[in-house]
Amino acid sequence: MEIKTKEAGDVQVVYLEGNLDTNTAGSAETHLNALMDSGASKILINLKTLEYMSSAGLRVLLATTKKIKGKGGQLRISDLNETVREVFEISGFSMIFSVFDTEEKALEGF
Repeated sequence: MEIKTKEAGDVQVVYLEGNLDTNTAGSAETHLNALMDSGASKILINLKTLEYMSSAGLRVLLATTKKIKGKGGQLRISDLNETVREVFEISGFSMIFSVFDTEEKALEGF
């Protein structure tokens, strides 16, 4: 998996590419925790190029949401492709997270 981050104003936009599963969840969680530890309170995770997400990946997103909300911040998710959207819908995570169709829509009013 490849992880890229860019700043969009005061929002850290994280791009996850490849597979978010048991083998890669640790590095994704480490990356997201480092952003929060460095003071990021607004994180947008763009999943447009994520090919696969397992329950380990969902756990990372849930843990990140809990941690950032505990610090008064916010996490948003955008650009779910068909495969990842299905995982979110089956697991009920589409109701837990703030999910947006596009990165642009997610950044509005952050």
